[in-house]
Amino acid sequence: MQISKKIKGLRWWVVTLIALATIINYIDRQSLSVLWPQIADEIYPGHTPDEHKSIYALISIIFVFSYAFGQAIFGKIFDWVGTRIGFTLSIGVWSVATALHALAQGILSFGIFRAILGIAEAGNWPGATKGNAEWFPTKQRALAQGIFNSGAAIGGIISIPLIAFLTIYFDWKAIFIIIGLTGLLWLVPWLILVKAPPKEHPWITDEEREYILTGQRNEDFDGDGEPDQEYNPDTGKLLKHKQSWGVILASAAIDPIWWLFVFWIPIYLHEVYGMDVKSIGLYGWVPYVGAMFGAWFGGLLAQNRLKAGWNVDKTRKMVITLGCVLMLPALIAMSNPGGPTQAVLIMAVILFGFQTAIGNVQTLPSDLFSGKTVGTLAGFSGMAAKLTAAGLTYLVPWLTSGGNYSPAFIIGAALAVITLASVWILCPNIAPVKPKN
Repeated sequence: MQISKKIKGLRWWVVTLIALATIINYIDRQSLSVLWPQIADEIYPGHTPDEHKSIYALISIIFVFSYAFGQAIFGKIFDWVGTRIGFTLSIGVWSVATALHALAQGILSFGIFRAILGIAEAGNWPGATKGNAEWFPTKQRALAQGIFNSGAAIGGIISIPLIAFLTIYFDWKAIFIIIGLTGLLWLVPWLILVKAPPKEHPWITDEEREYILTGQRNEDFDGDGEPDQEYNPDTGKLLKHKQSWGVILASAAIDPIWWLFVFWIPIYLHEVYGMDVKSIGLYGWVPYVGAMFGAWFGGLLAQNRLKAGWNVDKTRKMVITLGCVLMLPALIAMSNPGGPTQAVLIMAVILFGFQTAIGNVQTLPSDLFSGKTVGTLAGFSGMAAKLTAAGLTYLVPWLTSGGNYSPAFIIGAALAVITLASVWILCPNIAPVKPKN
C-alpha cells in the first residue's frame, strides 16, 4: 500500500491501534472467567462451588506464571526486533491460542492453552511501554499510556456483556474461536500503518517527527550545554540502581489488585449473589467503566500538571498517590458492600483509582531510562507483577472459602500502601538516571 501524503498525528493512530489490541487482549482473557460457570458445569458436574473455584484458580495461576515468563521474554524480544514485529508475534500467537481453547477438555488442556495465551499476551505491555517511549515525547507519555490502559478497561466493559450475549447463539467452544479470529484481523491495519519508528517512518510529517524526537532528548549530564548520549545500561547495571527496584516493587504490589478483579468479578458475582452468565453480563461490566475513566483521568491529570510547569518527579508521585488513596477506603468497603449494585459501584471506584495510578507507574521505565533499557525494565517489572498476581490468585480460593471475600480485599488495601512506599522511598527523584561512576 502506497500513501503519497504525510499522515498528521500519526502517533495517535499508533496508540489507538495499541489500545485496540489491548481491548482484544482483555476480551480474550476475560472469556474464561465469564464462561467458567458454564464450562465447569459441563466438564466437572457434581463438584461444589469451592471445588470449581479451586480448579479455575489453578488454570488461572498457570496463565499468570506463563504471563510473567512472557513479560521477561517479550521485553527482550521488543528490544531485539522492534515494536512492529514484536506486536505481530504477540497478538498472532495469542489469537491462535484463544481459538485452541475450543479443544480443551480438562485442567491439562486448558492449562496448556492458557500457558500459550499467557506467554503471548504478555508482549502487549512491554510492547506498549516501548511504543509509548518510541512515539511520544516525555510530556505526553502519561496521556498515551492512559489511552493504552483504557483499552484494558474498555475490553473489560465490552467482554463481559459481549460474551454473555454470544452464549445466546453459540456454545463456549465456538465463542473462543470467534474471539481468536478477531485478533488476527487486527494484524492487517497494524502491518500497514506501523512501517517503522518515527525517526524513519515515511508517512510522518516533519513537524511531528521533530516534536517527538525533541521531546525525548535526555539530560545534559556533564553540564556542557548539549544533550548527552542516552544512558542505556546492561541488565546487571540496570538492577544496581534503586530506582529500577522501585519500579519493579511498585509494579509487583499494585498489579495484583487489578488481577483480583479481572479473574474474580464473574466468579464473585456468581458465588456471592447467585448470578448466572446472563446476569453477570448485566452487572460485571460496571467496574470497568470506572477503570476506563481512571485511565483517561490519570493521563490527562499528569499531562495538565506537566504543562503547568510541574516536573516529572512531582507529577508522577502526585498522580500515583492519588490513585492509591482512592483505592484504600474502597477496598476496605468491599468487606461489606451490601447488594450487587453497591458492590460493582465500589469496584468501579477501586478500578478508577488503580488506573489513575498504574498509567504513571508504567511510564516510570521511560522516565528513568531510554532506548533498549525501557523494554527490559518494563519486562522485569511486568514479570514481578505477574508473579505476585499469581501468588494472590493461588490464595483466593483459600481466603474466600465459603464465599467470604473480605480477606482478599484487605490484602488489596495493604498492597496499595506498599506501592506508595516503593515509589516514594526507592525513587527519590523521578528523572533520567545518571551513570554511576
